[in-house]
Amino acid sequence: MGGLGSISTPMCISPQFDSELVNPNPRYNFPRKISHPSLAFPKSHSFSLSSPLSPQKNKLTETHFTLKASSSSSSVGTAGYTEEPATKVKFQTSLSLPGCSSSLSLLGTGYREKVFAIIGVKVYAAGLYVNQSILSKLDSWKGRAVVQVQDDLTLFKSIFEVPLEKSLQIVLVRDIDGKTFWDALDEAISPRIKAPTSVDVSALSNFRSIFQGRPLNKGTSIFLTWPDPSKMLVAVSSNGLPTSIDATIKSANVASALFDVFLGDAPVSPSLKTSVASGLAAALK
Repeated sequence: MGGLGSISTPMCISPQFDSELVNPNPRYNFPRKISHPSLAFPKSHSFSLSSPLSPQKNKLTETHFTLKASSSSSSVGTAGYTEEPATKVKFQTSLSLPGCSSSLSLLGTGYREKVFAIIGVKVYAAGLYVNQSILSKLDSWKGRAVVQVQDDLTLFKSIFEVPLEKSLQIVLVRDIDGKTFWDALDEAISPRIKAPTSVDVSALSNFRSIFQGRPLNKGTSIFLTWPDPSKMLVAVSSNGLPTSIDATIKSANVASALFDVFLGDAPVSPSLKTSVASGLAAALK
């Protein structure tokens, strides 16, 4: 597989925002009320992680890196890095994770920013990694322009459905308590599940338990890994790459909904999806 080319990618503020993390008009109504917590910051700063992103303030930045398989080592000393420009967070260009059959390569990076009036507050950076073999399954999209790739939901659905690993690394750039992080995710996931089954409810409960009572400090990484469409692996690490899996979420609906949160038609981080689309377009030339 060829390498990728150049790709895109003392004041108190307490405003009220809509409850959706991603989409102010969700496709489904999940039959329960979800709280609207605020992030806990030092001193007087607080805001809702789940409020919608202001499109006027969503300025995308470009990142340049090469999609290349790594060696068996994914240690900091031997792997290359790509810096997400808006947050200055560095992502390894390739890594190995628990539960993955091979190393994964970085396909794109982005960030999540909340805008209050004219003040932008960045919450986290994110990078999408894929098993390079996925690209060989996407021949139908060869030669497409970046905008065509980005707007093609069928392409991203196909990537999700390939039974090969995809992993999203979220790196917090602010301190957040675990409950707040989960509540924001739950508000985004739940409307995407039209008729939750007992399996879905159990999976969401398992997912929630990872974050309850757990402080998530600046620099903490949360890895969401999809080995296949039926499940998702969750690992949280405050010091480098994880060495074990915190939970396995065995629900195709939950796994699909969360993938859609980041790479669907109303992504929480438009800059991430743009960067991933640029990476895909370059790789599929």
